[in-house]
Order: sequence, then C-alpha cells, then structure tokens
Amino acid sequence: MEVIKIPYKETNHFSKLVLDYLANDPKLKSFINDFPSLDSFSTQITQKSFQNIDRIALHKVLKNQNLNPSKETLKNIDAIKDENTFSITTGHQLCLFTGPLYLIYKIASTINLVETLKVKFPENNFIPIFWLASEDHDFEEVSSINLFNKKIKWSTKQKGAVGKMNTTDVNVLIDQIKEILGESGNSVDLISLFKKAYTNNNLAQATRIILNKLFGEYGLVIIDADSKVLKNKLIDIIKKDVLKSDLFNDINKISEEFSAHYKLQAKPREINFFRIKNNSRVRIDEKTSSNDIENNFFEYSPNVLLRPLYQELLLPNLAYVGGGAEISYWMLLKQVFKNNNIVMPLLILRNSALIMTAKNQKKINQLAISSNELFNDIDLLKKQFTLRNNNNILLNDEINQLEEIYQRIKNKISDSSFQTSLESMKVKNIQMLSNTEKKIITHFKNRNIISLNKLEKIISLLFPENSLQERYDNFIPYYLNYGENFIKILVKELNPLDTNFVILNFEN
Repeated sequence: MEVIKIPYKETNHFSKLVLDYLANDPKLKSFINDFPSLDSFSTQITQKSFQNIDRIALHKVLKNQNLNPSKETLKNIDAIKDENTFSITTGHQLCLFTGPLYLIYKIASTINLVETLKVKFPENNFIPIFWLASEDHDFEEVSSINLFNKKIKWSTKQKGAVGKMNTTDVNVLIDQIKEILGESGNSVDLISLFKKAYTNNNLAQATRIILNKLFGEYGLVIIDADSKVLKNKLIDIIKKDVLKSDLFNDINKISEEFSAHYKLQAKPREINFFRIKNNSRVRIDEKTSSNDIENNFFEYSPNVLLRPLYQELLLPNLAYVGGGAEISYWMLLKQVFKNNNIVMPLLILRNSALIMTAKNQKKINQLAISSNELFNDIDLLKKQFTLRNNNNILLNDEINQLEEIYQRIKNKISDSSFQTSLESMKVKNIQMLSNTEKKIITHFKNRNIISLNKLEKIISLLFPENSLQERYDNFIPYYLNYGENFIKILVKELNPLDTNFVILNFEN
C-alpha cells in the first residue's frame, strides 16, 4: 500500500473555509472552541468533565438500541457509565447502502482519532460514536447510489422521517446489485449483509446492521436520538427556541459575522424545530404552548442547526468529525453552546481520499501523469501531456525574440507617435504568434488523440462528473475487490489530524 499526501489547497476541490480552517486562520477563532490538535484535547477533556451528562440514561438507551453488538461495541457501551470515558462522534443521513464513500471515510477517520487519543491520554477511555440522522426527511438525498456508473434508486410512496421507512421493498434493488456483482466471495457476503439489513426492518435499523458489520470490530457505538428518554432532556431547549426564539437571536448574530467571510450553509430561523406527526415531519412556524411541549416533546425534532446542540447535551463528546459544510454550520453555534452551559466540541475535518486501484495506477504511470497533476482541469492536463511528449513546440523563444526586435527598432527612433504605432504592430504580431502556437498545440493533440482519450477516460473514472470520487462512488466496488481489508486500510491511513488529502494506491 502506497500512501501519497497532497495539501488540500493543491487539489482545487475545497472551499476557502476549509483551507482557512486547516491553516488555523485567526479570524476563525471566534467561531470555535479551539483549533484541533492533540494538545487541544487536554483542555477539551477538562471542560467536558464539568458538564453534567446523564450517563446512566445514555447507557440504558444504547443498550436497548444496539442489538447483537460486537463484544468491542458492547464493551464501549458499558464504558460510557465511567466518568473517564469520552466520545468522538460523527454522523450522517441514512443513505441507501451507506451512500457516497465519504460516509465510510467519516467513520474511519473517527475511529483513527479514537485510537490516537487512547495512546496520548491512557488515563482516559475513548469511544467512536455514529449519530443516526433518523429524523431527517429529505428522502431524495438518501434514496440512490452510483454503482459502476449505474444508478440504483429506491422508489417509495412513504413519507416523513426516513429512519422509520420500511425497507422490505429494497430487496428488489439488492437483486439488481447481485446481478451486477456476480458470484465472488465478497459479493456473496455483501448480498447476504444487505438482505439481512433491509428485510423486515426500517431504514434506521438497516443502516445500523450494515455499519455494525463494517465497523463492529472497532467498537463503533451507534445512537439514534429519536428516543423518548433522550428527547425528554431536550424540553428546556425546545421551549427556549419555540416559545422565545432565544436561540435564533444568538445564532443570527454569529451568522452575520460569519457570512462576512464565508458562505452560509444553513440559515437560522426564529423557530428551529420540526414536528413529527402522522408520518410527516413539518416545520414549526408558529409558537405553541409550554404544556404542549411538555406533553408532546417526543414529536419535536431539531433542524440541522440545533441537532449539534442536542448531540452535545447527551454525549460526553470531545470532538465532532465532519465535512466542510457541517463544520461551517457548527461554527454558528458557539454562543448557543455557551448560553446553554454545553461544551462546544472540537471540530475535526474528516479525511478526504482518492482510491487508486492497481489497474488505474498502471494507466496513470503509462501516461506519465504525476499525483499532483491529477487534480488539474482536463484541458490543462491534455495540454501538459501534449507539451511533455512533443518537445519545443511552444513559441516562447520566438515571442521573446520578436519583443527584442521591436525594442531595438524603438531605440532607433524617438518620435512618440511612431513608437505608439510600433507598439501596436508588436502587439498584433505577438498575438499572431500566440494563435499560431495554439494551432501547433492542437495539431499535436490530434496526433496524440488515442493517448488523450485514455487520459480523459481515466480522469473521468477518478473524478466522476468532475467531482471527487468520494462524493460519487459507493463503497461496494472497493469492498468487492478488497473485502474487510478495505476497511482496515481506511481506519489505519485516514488520520483526521493530518491536514492532507490522501491518495491510497492499492496494490492489486
């Protein structure tokens, strides 16, 4: 396994916010608890130790929710009762068959960080937690995957919170996947896993079964906050938001400061809760009564901005591992955390990676494309390839010589009007040479059309639809090739405290 690391800024795929955050830009300090580093966890542990966490209730819920857990997960669930146990959390929507690769990267990054902290702070215990976003209702975002350039899509008339949707009819899609994958050993294992997960379950339970299989040996603990025991602890926050709009005022003020520098990923509303009722999740637009909240608190569901507050209220959490968009809306919440006596976690950017199979690496080597060049625009890549394989076709020397000729002529005549005319002639002639150069490059591109087509094809495989692979591909093709070893490699190599994009060159 060869691992190549490239600074995020050299990939041209990440926002200004992400790049500034990785560079510890001082203007971001007012939006976070601290920049992430191993040393910053020491302070975080101290601060979180003083927050009152109902560990007994949390343990009870986790025991009830995590059915048939691995022994490592069960050990971590029991450890949560210990005041010296802290969590590192990530979370995501309940995507069909886990959705894009980056969900897998999130969890691998979280587990890697947990193992690092165990070494750094042996007096404490650390556990990885995955937060099931079971109350989300955006079905369209979670209902399909891309598999070998084919879209596998789940169609259903069910509505409301996706976590409660019955998944029995997903078996039709599993049959489609089986037909695509064939009968290899890893294919049989995957199909068996999917049938177990999606038959006679809801989407939350199906996702839990898959993640338990992939990450159970690492002690991953999965929490579904759609729980009466846990929601009961949210009553005071519901009242503050729904009855008084207190949280809106805090978030809105920081949003205005933040938007002066960066794009807002989520805008605060005067009321930031939905209501789940009768198989629907509807935004609350009007204030209700305190009695209604106390009697029906289980029906109230926080939106994307208040979910972090709910999470940190419940968990002994030190850090949240997420993507750039997630980190941007967490940054709007510092004052809300403070005003509610909840410790804001460290915000850790999940790892981003490019998986390079041996077959694709061989093609890249044949075309003599460097790792850094992979991230260039395809037109620039074609030009670079053409120039590299056809020496001395640029007209830089000729253009410089033309500049010198005109300068020598200028030196002979001092008349300003003539010099102006001469300058115009020079510009025109240089432009003609530049156009000629473009024609020469096009000529040699045409002579290298076979190689350039190969280049375009391999780039389209590595960057589907001009996007990062992790935002398009599903984990299935890679698990099909590498089995459990695929997950082991990700957990080993995806260190979220290492601020570099990672290319993983698989050997076979």
